[in-house]
Amino acid sequence: MTPFSDLASAAYCPRQLYYRRREDDRELPAEVKERIDLAYRYPDSVDASDATLRRLPLRRSPATYRRNLSRLRERDVYDRLVDPVRERAFLSGRDCHGIAHKVLGPLDDEGRIPVICSPGEPPEEGVWEPQSVRAVAAAKALAWERERTVPRAVVEYPAVGVARTVRLTTRRKATYRRSLRAARAVDGPPKRVDDDRCTNCEYRDRCGVGRRSIRSLLG
Repeated sequence: MTPFSDLASAAYCPRQLYYRRREDDRELPAEVKERIDLAYRYPDSVDASDATLRRLPLRRSPATYRRNLSRLRERDVYDRLVDPVRERAFLSGRDCHGIAHKVLGPLDDEGRIPVICSPGEPPEEGVWEPQSVRAVAAAKALAWERERTVPRAVVEYPAVGVARTVRLTTRRKATYRRSLRAARAVDGPPKRVDDDRCTNCEYRDRCGVGRRSIRSLLG
């Protein structure tokens, strides 16, 4: 059974996953936890003063953060984000398991929806591929538990005040499967990559450079 976090790492770079698995302590840093915790305090934050918001680990100015939350509040998903049916829910599927930061209740005929929170920045549109893989994994695990198709998930960026829908398209499910195979294949250190991913990787100093993609790793 593969953890959601390992799938996200494999989607980013299998060699990163190799180094991460070798660490004794895989706990999230305190700053990451604090930013994720912002996802549980939207009602208090949307009308909070500048002084209050400046004390929070936001990635936006108070004015921009409030504006983002106001836009989020206009979406039909907002009420469910602030009042989920489950928080920090452990989900276990056929192939993977991990924590969904929220599980949202149904809207009309739609079933429950898992939410993954990211402490970082969103792309201009959509979500980053590792977060997409993690969201698909959570949706598949929830579907396995409930024996019902889960067609979408949500990725929240609570330090920005943005939430993005992730639909389980054929392409996203294929990327998830490649990442699952890559995670299972990591035994020794995979070949190195040398591209923009390395700039922000916490293991770049010990890794070195070379070229190898997840697709070439899997043949």
